[in-house]
Amino acid sequence: MRTLIAVAAVLYSAAALAQAGPPMVGDKPLVQVKPRAAKVAGKSQPTAVRLQECLDIDDGTKERLSCYDAVILPASKPKVMTAKGVNDCKFTKEEDERLACYNGFVENMPKLPRS
Repeated sequence: MRTLIAVAAVLYSAAALAQAGPPMVGDKPLVQVKPRAAKVAGKSQPTAVRLQECLDIDDGTKERLSCYDAVILPASKPKVMTAKGVNDCKFTKEEDERLACYNGFVENMPKLPRS
């Protein structure tokens, strides 16, 4: 009976020591490295493809405008002029006009293959 208790005590203490903490290399704990491909995959698409993905969202909604604004950040410009390209739409202050500007350019783009 005593040997059974002694064996149980040894096994219990060994299990407790095994859970002491993360493995150490010198003074520093080991670090798990995440794959870089997961980060890069979302941002590797061209701007035109990301803009065309916004066309999947219902037209005339705040969500579509937010999608466009996430690709091309809105900015202010003191002198308002007509947009000559899709990048000029970011200077339009009124949300409905900015959405119409983006839609006009993106819908006329040739369809690019999605990665």
